[in-house]
Amino acid sequence: MKFIPFVYCVCLFLFPSGTRAQSGDPLLKDSGFSFHFQFTGVIQYHPDFHSSYSGKNSFQAAAEKAYSVTTTAYIGRKLWRGGSIYFDPEMAGGEGLSQTLGIAGFPNGETFRIGEPKTVVYVARVFIRQQFSLDGQHMVDLEDGPNQVKERVSTSRITITAGKFGMADFFDQNAVSHDPRSDFMNWAMMNNGAYDYAANTRGYTGGIVVEYYRPGWVLRAATALLPEYANGPTLNFNYAKTNEETVELEKDYSIQKHPGSARLLFYYNTSKAPAYRQVINDFNSGADPSMDVIYGKQYGGNKFGVGLNADQELGERLKAFFRAGWNDGKTATWAFAEIDNTVSTGLRYYGIGRNRTADNIGIALLSNGISKDHRDFLNAGGYGFMLGDGKLPEYAREDIAEFFYQVKLFEFVYASADYQFVLHPGYNPDRGPVHLFAARVHVSF
Repeated sequence: MKFIPFVYCVCLFLFPSGTRAQSGDPLLKDSGFSFHFQFTGVIQYHPDFHSSYSGKNSFQAAAEKAYSVTTTAYIGRKLWRGGSIYFDPEMAGGEGLSQTLGIAGFPNGETFRIGEPKTVVYVARVFIRQQFSLDGQHMVDLEDGPNQVKERVSTSRITITAGKFGMADFFDQNAVSHDPRSDFMNWAMMNNGAYDYAANTRGYTGGIVVEYYRPGWVLRAATALLPEYANGPTLNFNYAKTNEETVELEKDYSIQKHPGSARLLFYYNTSKAPAYRQVINDFNSGADPSMDVIYGKQYGGNKFGVGLNADQELGERLKAFFRAGWNDGKTATWAFAEIDNTVSTGLRYYGIGRNRTADNIGIALLSNGISKDHRDFLNAGGYGFMLGDGKLPEYAREDIAEFFYQVKLFEFVYASADYQFVLHPGYNPDRGPVHLFAARVHVSF
């Protein structure tokens, strides 16, 4: 609850009554400010499922339920021509099922890998953005939205963003499946699961993103900070020794007048992430029995990967998405999910019922896998920051299906029912399958 007075004070400071336009115009109109808000609450449950054995990172076989909540204020201010600044205070509370352990494609993208469920307030984003127009003849209006002030920009431009943000704010976007607050909830459906993108425990990093816009396509590149240790809350500012580089090309197109877009992504990380094979060898030889892949002892761990991502309108109410991702899987996962290769696809149908254009249903399939080195590490009794059943004598891909139905209850208020089926949780055919049921409420304005 301490977040509510905090946001109230921020609003009074930034948006005093004097900013209200004359003649009954809405608050903030043409003021240069932007203010948006979201609240999302999720309750999730799974019944008992079969488990031949379990380890300290296993998904709990006994029935359990968990609740998570996030609240975010998106505050923006236009500074000068093409310049703007943004500040997003956020509150998060609750936890994921089994403390967000045991399933690589975790079923609630609103939860973090934090065992402490108490509610905390923190700064999610604070960054500055500058637009540089390259063609003053062809202009377009960017509408006011979360982390976007209303402004007029050239269709050919360079945009530079610097500060604290989420890599997913820019990369691996998808019009059908990207936001677990209103789209599919699974981690590996909101993002490419094999993209070990720079982030602290809560999903944010510091860095610079440069985007080059031309009509119909965008080229973007970023350099960003990685955490001090795997899934760590603190970013490592030793940039010369640890960082992430990401490049993505996005292309808009149409098929028989139905719009779509495709994105090709490349990334490269350097960190303290140990190599799985070296950790296994050190364990077998007795040189280092710890099998530690969380903290790392020296810099030089490298990981690279690629991703393909597309969304396509198939009809007036029907849209589809596709994702595929791969990384080399030699070094330990450092920031996102213990997934080395992934593929997912799904459909979204909008307009369920008469005059219910906002109501929609979605169905998707997902398959995750890991490298041989990663499998051998888990079978040797190793533990990553998400997975580890104590052993993995047999390996199978982690296959997931998700279905949700979302309805608009009132203006700005949405409710969803969600079901997920997980086969081979944590790549282990000796455990599962798992049935997961969820209810989600989302408020956004």
